[in-house]
Amino acid sequence: MKKIKILKIGGAAITYAILIAVGFIFFFPVLWLILASFSKSGSMYSFDGFFPGSYSLDSFVTLFTDTAMYNYPRWFLNTLFIAVMSSIFGTLLVILTAYTMSRFKFGSRKNLMKTTLVLGMFPSFMSMIAVYILMTQFNLINNLWGLILIYSAGAPMGYMVQKGFFDTISNSIDEAARIDGATNLRIFFKIILPLSAPIIVFTSLTAVAWPWSDFILPRLLLKQKDLYTVAVGLMNLGETEFSRFAAGSMFIAVPIIILYFCLVRFLVNGLSAGAVKE
Repeated sequence: MKKIKILKIGGAAITYAILIAVGFIFFFPVLWLILASFSKSGSMYSFDGFFPGSYSLDSFVTLFTDTAMYNYPRWFLNTLFIAVMSSIFGTLLVILTAYTMSRFKFGSRKNLMKTTLVLGMFPSFMSMIAVYILMTQFNLINNLWGLILIYSAGAPMGYMVQKGFFDTISNSIDEAARIDGATNLRIFFKIILPLSAPIIVFTSLTAVAWPWSDFILPRLLLKQKDLYTVAVGLMNLGETEFSRFAAGSMFIAVPIIILYFCLVRFLVNGLSAGAVKE
């Protein structure tokens, strides 16, 4: 018995040691980027080994004040606008698609689901040429709404998680509401949505995260400097502006972290909300 206990303690110690080592490996680049954002010289070539030789807050000040060549505040507002609008439209489309697939039976429903699963296996960058040609034909190059349209239109392809959630909500709720004279639209907005807080929060977070950090699409469709998102703008900084790049990277990560911690409370509350389940 004592030997078994020692083996369990030893196994747990090894597991925690491995997890700590892996955590440090992933955290070290983040720590290095944070320290680099406080570099006084601003250039990567002045680093003393992996870390800056001297520290200062000048990079953060310059990030928001020196906007003649690198207008970070404008890039940030562009990114915020695209992410918020894409999240609103994308969440609505995903929820409607998932609810339709979950609640309504129609011809070719299963074939449509299989097709979307197969299409979802292909990486999105394979369609970049087709997307660029379409955006050119609709005069949506150098237009933030063009990006919003693409992000929102592509969101319903990932409806399977949301459909699985709607499948867990009892059909008896819908039937009871129909007996009382409720229409499908009223059932959806008045009954189903209030019970779907967890999946709505999850969908909103994922819909924000993609355009917030995406580089490929904005780089493809946005040619004017004033229309850049943060990801594209930071990649165009010069080699001597590395500390500004690091400061911009750290600052752009703060809002999404705050958003997560603010919404995780609603996610937990939604999961514990009472509802009839099958």
